[in-house]
Amino acid sequence: MSISALGNPSSPVRMPFNIWMLIEGILFLLALPAINKAFRPISGGITNTLLIFIVCFAIGACIFTCFFSVNESKDVVTLASKIHGAGAVAGFMLFLFVPLLIGILYYMAQNLMMGTVSVVSFIVALIFFAFFVMSDKREFKNTIIGNEGLWQRLNLAFMYLSLAITASIRINR
Repeated sequence: MSISALGNPSSPVRMPFNIWMLIEGILFLLALPAINKAFRPISGGITNTLLIFIVCFAIGACIFTCFFSVNESKDVVTLASKIHGAGAVAGFMLFLFVPLLIGILYYMAQNLMMGTVSVVSFIVALIFFAFFVMSDKREFKNTIIGNEGLWQRLNLAFMYLSLAITASIRINR
C-alpha cells in the first residue's frame, strides 16, 4: 500500500498521519537555510535548484498530502485526490534528483566519498522509483514488482539518505 493510503478518509490512522505529513513538510522548509548555508559557497545555481526541488517536495508531497487525501480506492477520483496526486507526483519527481544535485555539489567541493554516496543513492532511488511506478500497472499486480508500498518506502529512504548524512556531518562539526 502506498504511504498516501494512510491518510484516506476511512483510515484509522488518518489524523496522526496527516499531522506527521504537515510536520514533515514544515521541517523540510525549516531546513532550507541550513542546506543553503552548506552548499551556497560551492555553487549558487545548483543550490537554488536543490532548494526549489526540496520546496516542491515539502509542499506537494508532504503538506498537500495532509490537506488533500486520496480515497481508499484509486477508482474513486475527487478534486482532493487529483490535487494530492498532482502535488505528490511533482514533489516526488523533483525530489528524486536531490541526491544527484547533492552529489554534484560534493564532487565540486572535492568530497569524492560523499559525492559517490549521493550519486549511488540517486541511482538506487531511481531504480526503486521505476519499480514504484511499475507497481501500479495491472500486469505487475501479482508479482514482486506489485509491492507498491515497499518500492515507495525504499525510494524515499534513498532520496533522504544524502540529506541525512549531510545533516549528521554538519551536526558533528
